Amino acid sequence: MKGTVGELGEFGLIRELTSRLTSTPAVKIGPGDDAAVVAAPDRRVVATTDILLENRHFRRDWSTAYDVGRKSAAQNLADVAAMGAVPTAVLVALVVPADLPATWPLELMDGIRDECQVAGAAVVGGDVVRGDTITVAITALGDLRSRAAVTRSGARPGNLVAVTGWLGWSAAGFAVLSRGFRSPRAFVEAHRRPEPPYHAGPAAAELGATAMTDVSDGLVADLGHIAAASGADIDLRSADIDVPAQMSDIGQAVGVDPLHWVLTGGEDHAIVATFPRDVKLPARWRIIGEVRTPAGRIPQVTVDGAPWDKAGGWDHFGDDA
Repeated sequence: MKGTVGELGEFGLIRELTSRLTSTPAVKIGPGDDAAVVAAPDRRVVATTDILLENRHFRRDWSTAYDVGRKSAAQNLADVAAMGAVPTAVLVALVVPADLPATWPLELMDGIRDECQVAGAAVVGGDVVRGDTITVAITALGDLRSRAAVTRSGARPGNLVAVTGWLGWSAAGFAVLSRGFRSPRAFVEAHRRPEPPYHAGPAAAELGATAMTDVSDGLVADLGHIAAASGADIDLRSADIDVPAQMSDIGQAVGVDPLHWVLTGGEDHAIVATFPRDVKLPARWRIIGEVRTPAGRIPQVTVDGAPWDKAGGWDHFGDDA
């Protein structure tokens, strides 16, 4: 499509965006009315929202609009899965400059739609607004299917800590891109377009997970949320945490210990959970530590028994944000 968003106009843009969407049986009324209607047979709805801001969460010279769409949907759908729920629907709010090529938001919507299809969800509505900086705000909904939600507060001393999905790949990809390179491609693509294991969240709930979260801010930081909410310490065993050989090669090339990426790198959206010791975990899960009785007043995450005192983990209002 030629032209800009301004030339297409608000209602023309909405028409083009919604024409690209697909639906699911859970959607009873989709885009085009004052609000959508999504089935909630469980009578509870899991809801989460997140924002991506240009040059803060993505760069157009690093990622295509399609990549940004996949990423923006993935980080929200992963939060739904981390509660033990099955994703059902997504709402999209989009802020774009009037002079933005019209193809950009359309390709963005293609990415959001395709990531929703991977998770079994559908885009059911949203809003578009003119603004100076591209901003993508996503709200994702999910269904617990009669299960109890798995929160951050249920970890108990003696539980095992296990993870499924990628760790440190996005951070390694970011390091590569920051130095002007585009390979190794697998790590660059992991940063541009994460692949959360959506199925693992509901499956973990079925297995009896006591606490769970997705790794969005870094493994140590996100497990720190579980430790604080549960009032327990968590100790990770570095020898049990997988560091791929190619990640080690990247680390050597840029002067970074790859374990740092694995422990503190976010945006992979792996699923990490705590389980009773007697639970038999499928092969996709890797046991990397255990929950312990707190040794001090403040619950903490340790690595090989020692506090992790190196910088890392994401804080939007931190010094590095």
